[in-house]
Amino acid sequence: MGKVFASNTLSLNVPDPAAFESWLRKSGYLEILDTATTTSATAVTTASTKETATATTITHSLLHYLYTFISLLTVNPFAKLTTDDFSANTPSWTREFIGALGSYSFPSSPHTLKLRVHENVKRYARNYASLLILFFACSLYQMPLALVGLISSLALWDFFKFCSDKWKWDRHPVIRQVLVRIAQCATLVVLMLLNVQMALFCALAISYVVMILHAAFRKLSASKQPSRIR
Repeated sequence: MGKVFASNTLSLNVPDPAAFESWLRKSGYLEILDTATTTSATAVTTASTKETATATTITHSLLHYLYTFISLLTVNPFAKLTTDDFSANTPSWTREFIGALGSYSFPSSPHTLKLRVHENVKRYARNYASLLILFFACSLYQMPLALVGLISSLALWDFFKFCSDKWKWDRHPVIRQVLVRIAQCATLVVLMLLNVQMALFCALAISYVVMILHAAFRKLSASKQPSRIR
């Protein structure tokens, strides 16, 4: 770790957990935190189950899982998302995005859930964007009028560009501005009448639910391969 952390005899503690988490993120080994919290939570649950299997213990576990799941409503999945995340390479759909059956588990705590959501949304941003486009295309397929409205609005603006180039509306900025406002109002009316906004809303809602559930239950995986030691 270099000079980031003070050395201690048995490396039992870290002075600044936030700095340690930042170092793990830069090094590509942030999944260590997810694995550690999940393992410790499983050990505690197993130990308490061996001691007593009363209804109180079961109720406490159910309430804990319910509280962790409800904390999804308080998490902002786009808090750490940046434009650079969309310029990176798209992770593999089968090996990285979906992964194996063991790549999923219930988050052990609200902190683990928040960590997973933030990091998975950053890592799989391009996959989620592709799913949004796919769901929007499916919505348009299920709502033909919305598809007609979208095509009509695009044709309207293409016709406007054609007329602007032909009659040189750029030489008359006032007239061009008035015609732009009229075209905008006409586009809005067409989109509203043909329910394009409903198709977009359905696609956004479904893709958001898929994204938040996948990001919450998908375990963090190593973003960098460890170097081999000779």
